[in-house]
Amino acid sequence: MKKLIAASLPLLAGLAHAEEAAAPVLSKADNGWILVCSALVILMSIPGLALFYGGLVRTKNMLSVLAQVLTVFALISVLWVVVGYSIAFTSGNAFIGGFGRVLLAGVTPGSLADTFTAEVKISEFTFVAFQGAFAAITCALIVGGFAERVKFSAVLIFTAVWFLLAYAPIAHMVWFTEGLLFKHGALDFAGGTVVHINAAVAGLVGAYFVGKRVGYGRDAMTPHSLTMTMIGASLLWVGWFGFNAGSALEANGVAALAFVNTCVATAAATLSWLFVEWMIKGKPSLLGAASGAIAGLVIITPAAGLVGVGGGLVMGVIGGLAGLWGVHGLKKLLKVDDSLDVFGIHGVCGIIGAVLTGVFYAPALGGMGPADFDMAKQVLIQFEGVGITIVWSGLVSIALFAILKATIGLRVKEDEEREGLDVTSHGEKAYNM
Repeated sequence: MKKLIAASLPLLAGLAHAEEAAAPVLSKADNGWILVCSALVILMSIPGLALFYGGLVRTKNMLSVLAQVLTVFALISVLWVVVGYSIAFTSGNAFIGGFGRVLLAGVTPGSLADTFTAEVKISEFTFVAFQGAFAAITCALIVGGFAERVKFSAVLIFTAVWFLLAYAPIAHMVWFTEGLLFKHGALDFAGGTVVHINAAVAGLVGAYFVGKRVGYGRDAMTPHSLTMTMIGASLLWVGWFGFNAGSALEANGVAALAFVNTCVATAAATLSWLFVEWMIKGKPSLLGAASGAIAGLVIITPAAGLVGVGGGLVMGVIGGLAGLWGVHGLKKLLKVDDSLDVFGIHGVCGIIGAVLTGVFYAPALGGMGPADFDMAKQVLIQFEGVGITIVWSGLVSIALFAILKATIGLRVKEDEEREGLDVTSHGEKAYNM
């Protein structure tokens, strides 16, 4: 009997080992990579976006933009763990999740979040941090649409409610397995719809409701510090590697593809904007190059890990040209004072990027799609995702801005706007000279 038991031990140990191996386990490599990416996405907001926006406004409004971006980031970071994560990434229905993870209930150091490989996972806390950084920068992007004349209180109230009614539902629809657009097969690798189109529509609606700046179209409203803008754009570009490559949720070849596409597409967009503007205006501008970089980053976001490098390169060139038109052509057609060109760059390039993802995903064009890929069908699905995002974000934004305008008001007084929001809203100055 003892001999039989002894002979059986290796077999039993092998079976136990096989059962253990089949169970999902934490991948320390993937988990560490996504934590780093989370920090890079946070870098995009503070200080990246803050400095990019801050340099683009006039001296008297520098601190107001910094305060808005910083406070919005903090506000959404709190709301995310309180309720946002739960309604975005838990089971509910096709449009919104439930409340099972309010205040991160049930999330422990041992909780695992899904990746694209069934056997290995990342910590759910890591996933919470990564997606929370996405939510924060999305809401911070919106303030560029109506910078230099909006009430600080209106920004915070709008942001909090819009986050709950627009951002979280769109994130659920696109990125959660039960979501409407996820089930329909919409492709959005890192946030073309969820982040850029969503925020751009809200910023555009806000620009209309708040109205044009005093002296817009008559007085010079040139950026006060392109040095700051360049620093901010550079931080955004570096942080965007976490944004796009991290969306693979694993430290794998897809992350590497997204990393390379993020670099190549952005470089191509920088050059296409710079050279075309150079031909038109006679001089190459730093602002044009920096704006082109942002346009390239935006257009490749939904496609970063889904298209080949050739497709990414073409998308980057298109992004630079599309962003240039959005800022200098579409803006005039819309007759709107979108202060920092949120819609001109994030909206236009986000829409084009989302649609082109359905094109360059094709294996015949170097994409990662299946052998039986149907481009026409996928492009229609991409248009569906774009359309639903525009309508959803637009309706929520219109309702919220209308309510705020009728109650607390959206805009500071004219004399306060003329003096500058740094002093009148915050009692501080960016530069003491």
